Amino acid sequence: MSKADVVIVGAGHGGAQCAIALRQNGFEGTITVIGREPEHPYERPPLSKEYFAREKTFDRLYIRPPTFWAEKDVTFKLGTEVTAVDPKAHELTLSNGETYGYGKLVWATGGDPRRLSCPGAQLAGVHAVRTREDCDTLMAEIDAGTRNIVVIGGGYIGLEAAAVLSKMGLKVTLLEALPRVLARVAGEELSAFYQKEHRDHGVDLRTGVSVESLEGDDHKVTGVKLADGEVIRAEAVIVGIGIVPAVAPLIAAGAAGANGVDVDEYCRTSLPDVYAIGDCAAFACDFAGGTVMRVESVQNANDMATCVAKAICGDEKPYKAFPWFWSNQYDLRLQTAGLNVGFDKTVTRGNPDERAFSVVYLKQGRVVALDCVNAVKDYVQGRKLVEAGAAPDIGQLADKDVPLKELI
Repeated sequence: MSKADVVIVGAGHGGAQCAIALRQNGFEGTITVIGREPEHPYERPPLSKEYFAREKTFDRLYIRPPTFWAEKDVTFKLGTEVTAVDPKAHELTLSNGETYGYGKLVWATGGDPRRLSCPGAQLAGVHAVRTREDCDTLMAEIDAGTRNIVVIGGGYIGLEAAAVLSKMGLKVTLLEALPRVLARVAGEELSAFYQKEHRDHGVDLRTGVSVESLEGDDHKVTGVKLADGEVIRAEAVIVGIGIVPAVAPLIAAGAAGANGVDVDEYCRTSLPDVYAIGDCAAFACDFAGGTVMRVESVQNANDMATCVAKAICGDEKPYKAFPWFWSNQYDLRLQTAGLNVGFDKTVTRGNPDERAFSVVYLKQGRVVALDCVNAVKDYVQGRKLVEAGAAPDIGQLADKDVPLKELI
């Protein structure tokens, strides 16, 4: 049986960063990364944007060149999944039937795209945009003549995909079941702004609509039927309705967890010598008042990975990294600082009609988060307001000519 001192399951951002950070912190033991996809670790955010739009070739998406891993003596088992974990024996069962031993295990699997449950969901031409294969398949269909695309889901994944597709000159319809896009992650001001932007760019964006079924001909999707009976023509459908944390083997092995796998302040699961990081890990977040939650971001995956690597190397410190996010749509760069969980008031700095503004989120008078659209200074200075738990004067906060750094 093969084994390694540290086995990292998942070859995404978190898994790659954990391997890098282990070597940077002087770890000299053996490291094996097990990845489901055939590729070495690559950046996910550009997949549905620069890569899809042919602005970047795939080799430019690698987190590190493949030769880097050999130089750092990191072994990869690609195109392989872990199907079972034996925490007592410290052994993994792989999809090829092989058994693999570990000293420490880092679970960095992220999540699988949430699938539609309606009739027709399994038709050809129905896509997610989470892997290189997902994007390559859809790109090939567009090259073959697909022009009418329906995007289901008005979160960031759906909006970013719609922006790229509309810029390519395709006919795009975006469907969101809730009354507004970004309803789960942003205030009404930001939702209204992005709805207008997409419509101004030609996207047929509809909110408050539910999908009854997907229709098809010869097993290929041809349309999306709404609850009111309308059928929207669709030669391809993109489903962007969130992810399901990929933690089944850990939970089956006895790890605690409901929405993902639970970890403590050191990213340790309830299983001995098993850590979890990134999108699949639920933790009590200091920047959300201690709420136990998963944070789906590259920043969180990378920072949790570094936290675990240091702990394995003997420098154990609680995870307290500042949460931040970004989204690129058209010529708009959204930068988010903090988490707006439980906010009770918003303040808008600047004019959304000028396409450069910020929405500040407050809870009991204190700044907890900011969404900054084409407003880099607000983002940089606003982070310090969140970190300080500042309670600024509302009038000054709303005045875009007053630098946020003066309100701490």
